[in-house]
Amino acid sequence: MKTFMAKPENVQRKWYLVDATDMPLGRLASQVADILSGKNKPDFTPHVDTGDYVVIINTDKVVLTGKKAVQKQFRTHSGYIGGLKETNYGTMLATKSDEVVLKAVKGMLPKTVLGRKQATRCKIYKGAEHEQSAQQPVVVELKGARK
Repeated sequence: MKTFMAKPENVQRKWYLVDATDMPLGRLASQVADILSGKNKPDFTPHVDTGDYVVIINTDKVVLTGKKAVQKQFRTHSGYIGGLKETNYGTMLATKSDEVVLKAVKGMLPKTVLGRKQATRCKIYKGAEHEQSAQQPVVVELKGARK
């Protein structure tokens, strides 16, 4: 039996809509990363970009479990001496929840040219409205939503 290898010109891409309301951040990021990289498809090939587009809405309603909102730090560095800035994730979720979700999703993707290309297909919005209604995204129920 021969091994199937997908070709880039034969990849069929779909649009998916994910509602992040009451989803733990890590579970959301790992499942979205699987869709972006194409691991949910039967024709997944590691070296070919077979992933789909994902639209994430309601990122301001993402939850962090345990004490991560207070203890986990969001760090950025300007490149200058003493240029480290730290903010806890609770503050970041309140102000820039879309950046927090994007960083989490990018962290679950490969750290290669292919991973950076896959990350561009992730569209993230704070509220319930999004600009991709013309693409008619299919609503996806991810596992692990808190009740």
